[in-house]
Amino acid sequence: MTVSRRPRSLRIAAWIGIALGALVLVAIAAFLVWAGVGRMDADPAAVAALEDDPAVTATHADGAWVVAPATEPDGTGLVFLPGAKVDAAAYAPTFRELAAEGTTVVIPDLPLRFAILETRGMDDFTAYAPDVERWAVGGHSLGGVRACQLAADDPDVALLLLASYCAVDLADSGVPVLSISGSADGLSTPEKIDGAAELLPATAEFVELAGANHAAFGWYGAQPGDGDATTSRADVAAEVSRLVHAFLAGS
Repeated sequence: MTVSRRPRSLRIAAWIGIALGALVLVAIAAFLVWAGVGRMDADPAAVAALEDDPAVTATHADGAWVVAPATEPDGTGLVFLPGAKVDAAAYAPTFRELAAEGTTVVIPDLPLRFAILETRGMDDFTAYAPDVERWAVGGHSLGGVRACQLAADDPDVALLLLASYCAVDLADSGVPVLSISGSADGLSTPEKIDGAAELLPATAEFVELAGANHAAFGWYGAQPGDGDATTSRADVAAEVSRLVHAFLAGS
């Protein structure tokens, strides 16, 4: 009887493949565990106050928050991507005054609350408010990184960065950009914002809010590694809405 054996090189390759597959599975499992730890939920009181505001309508349906003016919208819209591990609802109160001024804000729920896992394009997000005529895309922290990629794919939109910066080169894109950061941010520090500024067009507008930390741009509590804020979330939200309203009007 003849016993056939696979060549030794094939056996080694098979074991290497099994080992690599196991490592990939372990890495995926570790990421899923990490993604589920330290998730930051929205402040229910802030969301309730938003929903009770007669100047705006705030609805959550089909995987996104839509905050819109209760009266006639002005034709501008903002797609805003949350930061890592942060509930999309946490940013709805940030844009309450902007919506009251006429801008429709769409804040989508992200896969596992990570913008880097989001594969949808602008058309998918703008479908939540089809009557809007002019769109901007923005994001907080990691959400801003993904927003930069969307702006690179769609030069007709404006770009808003909150405590964030780009990882793609938009210097020659001509995209209107407003970057708002905080002087007390311990994560997207002023040094990091300055270091990535060369990736944005020379016309980009930079505003640093005194006393604002990383978490001040959303209503979700404290964040590990952040600096200490010396200004309130309400004041930051009011200033963000004022700045963004002027930015959209001029872009």
